[in-house]
Amino acid sequence: MPNGFPAPALELSADEARRFILRAQGFLGADSRRGGVTAMLRRLAAVQLDTISVLARSHELVAYARLGPVGRAEVERAYWHEPALAFEYWCHAACVVPIADWPLYSFRRRAYRERRFRWHEVPPTVDKVLEQVRNEGPLTTTELGGAKNGGPWWDWSDVKIAVEFLLDIGEVVCTRRVGWRRVYDIAERVVPTPLLGQELTDAECVTRLTGIAGAALGVATRADLADFIRVRGAHGAMLDQALLDGTSGLVPVRVAGWSDGRGGGGAARSNAWADPAALETVPKGRHRTTPLSPFDSLVWDRARTERVFGFTHRLEAYVPKDKRVHGYFTMPVLAGGRLIGRVDPAREGSTFVARQVGFEPAAGRAAGAVRAGSVEAMASALWEAAAWVGCDDVRVERVGTPELAAPLQAALRR
Repeated sequence: MPNGFPAPALELSADEARRFILRAQGFLGADSRRGGVTAMLRRLAAVQLDTISVLARSHELVAYARLGPVGRAEVERAYWHEPALAFEYWCHAACVVPIADWPLYSFRRRAYRERRFRWHEVPPTVDKVLEQVRNEGPLTTTELGGAKNGGPWWDWSDVKIAVEFLLDIGEVVCTRRVGWRRVYDIAERVVPTPLLGQELTDAECVTRLTGIAGAALGVATRADLADFIRVRGAHGAMLDQALLDGTSGLVPVRVAGWSDGRGGGGAARSNAWADPAALETVPKGRHRTTPLSPFDSLVWDRARTERVFGFTHRLEAYVPKDKRVHGYFTMPVLAGGRLIGRVDPAREGSTFVARQVGFEPAAGRAAGAVRAGSVEAMASALWEAAAWVGCDDVRVERVGTPELAAPLQAALRR
């Protein structure tokens, strides 16, 4: 891009952009599903972790949504394995990221080291904790002395504060878990030496991560990219520069109807960015029909989800029960490349329970009308998810559109 100015933006319709996004995220076409969970993690670049477990934990649901009834052991091997294929770190949130990307997060490790604070003051015993991990590791927090002081959720012990700070700054690493407990080891023992020895500048880190985020998202606004790798301030300016001068490897596109993520849009020269390799071929193939974890990277950003799918979604697990609209762990349901509705799932023995099912109205149709095939697609999504978690029955307790309750029951019986 001569003179630091982007080339003229390629024009995309909103539907074209949506299809590029679905392919990049592994929901369209067979090619994106090859290579199992390990290849999926490389493509997505980050899989968000969360403590909530309903049908399964979110990182398992992410794999299931793309690959179908994948076994838990395969998921665990791809995320937490020896030798390490991935490690846990802060990207969009707490995520599993490919071990090959270890050098790219050095900008964040340096920032945490300089602050010496995140949620808690770092205790003076931090060096002693590091020495214990070095001499006795790998260790869980329990083996280090315990995680809690006995108070609320964030009332961490000094040991827990210290080891999490050591994880933030890269002195220790989590590349595997026991149950749901992190296992900490010193970086020199688990990160491959060639990766450990790479020292990149902040600008190099942000530039390369911007390109990775763009390839993972398919088509993304500047705000989408910044949210993916969670940068702002000076690091946000580095992202902007990488987009402007082309070093991110992404090209400008203009998506009809999209804002640029900065509050503008209509007259902007470009309002989004894409991986040029992805634009070379038209997305083709079958769409996945599946419920999605609310922490899935296809929907983890509410503004992007509304822009791409016209679907308003928020996690209500932390909302008081009497104020919930859609349910505790509401999962959007994807079918035909659209978010056709949502389900709040649970499990009772061998029965998959849909505590609440909602259908999205179809744009351009009569008020309340849903897209053709939505009821059958919802039934298919519920049965496949039920089978994956070992259930042999599906029970629906409530349907948000009452007139669709009987058709859904009939579709489930079929």
